[in-house]
Amino acid sequence: MKISAEQEKSIIIKILTKMNVPLNEAEIVADVTSDADLKGFSSHGIGRFPQYVKGLKVGTIIPGAEVSVEKESISTALLNGNHNFGHVVTYKGMEIAIQKAKETGVGLVGIHNSNHFGVAGYYSDMAIMQDMIGIVIANTEPAVAPIGGKEPILGTNPVAIGIPSDKNYVSVDMATSASARGKLLEAARKGEKIPENVALDAEGRPTIDPEAALKGSILPFGAHKGYALAFMIELLAGPLVKASFGKNVTGTANPNVMCTKGDLILAVDPSKFVDTSEFKQNVDEFISEIKSEENIFIPGDMEVRNVKRFTENGISIDEVLLDQIKEISEELSVDLEEILSG
Repeated sequence: MKISAEQEKSIIIKILTKMNVPLNEAEIVADVTSDADLKGFSSHGIGRFPQYVKGLKVGTIIPGAEVSVEKESISTALLNGNHNFGHVVTYKGMEIAIQKAKETGVGLVGIHNSNHFGVAGYYSDMAIMQDMIGIVIANTEPAVAPIGGKEPILGTNPVAIGIPSDKNYVSVDMATSASARGKLLEAARKGEKIPENVALDAEGRPTIDPEAALKGSILPFGAHKGYALAFMIELLAGPLVKASFGKNVTGTANPNVMCTKGDLILAVDPSKFVDTSEFKQNVDEFISEIKSEENIFIPGDMEVRNVKRFTENGISIDEVLLDQIKEISEELSVDLEEILSG
């Protein structure tokens, strides 16, 4: 079946507030989650929501927990999320980074004791909307084996970069692995195969079975290049921000254990370097050069198309996921039919 983004938000907010999540926090989680589905990142959209519900039930997500500043300078901050929703913690982190960038030109915020935060691009978008450059990186539970190995040690370690523009949405949001882990989880839930050259099974053999891949490892994108980038992100989003790294990272996919991953967030104010209007004009001029031939895309174009398509046609929910949401709703006495018929 298909639902609208507003229906998705309503479902999430109703369920979370029934579970004693403060309304403002539930709204952030709902907005980030629907943003993922609208952009086409269904692996990080409402399909992940049952994971968050499980985290709330077992206590690995602590709603209402204070997001505290442990260490701070005029342009940097280290945040302790105290195991609140990753969406809430990262939202505050980017707010702080933006405020510091307004004052000093650069705001750099590290985060630990957080949780899975949805799509990284949501937070780089926050910077774009303030005419700033936004960069977000994070490490995750081990899923990627180093080149030449078969044991997962690195995370899928995403990176998102957003750049302000007058005429275009300029954004990249990607895992440094050949596939995000969420896509494997989604394929397993739907009973689908995964593409070739994406993952290995536990014996190090190529596989198109998502279940076997989840027990094995995901390949880095671009062979040694993706591996090198994931390696560097592991260090920048791990020991630099007092978070775990390598095999000690837990909780990004398994909600039964506390999340130990880290995030590093950067906001840059272009006006501290050049005139912001001139910068954005030059960005658009460069894009015009890139698009001088037909059928050329820039990073962000597919998301723009997806938002238009899914806004007009609705967001698909498979039967297994719908059953999960129905079960959660019934358990909490949330009238799902009322939301879906509204």
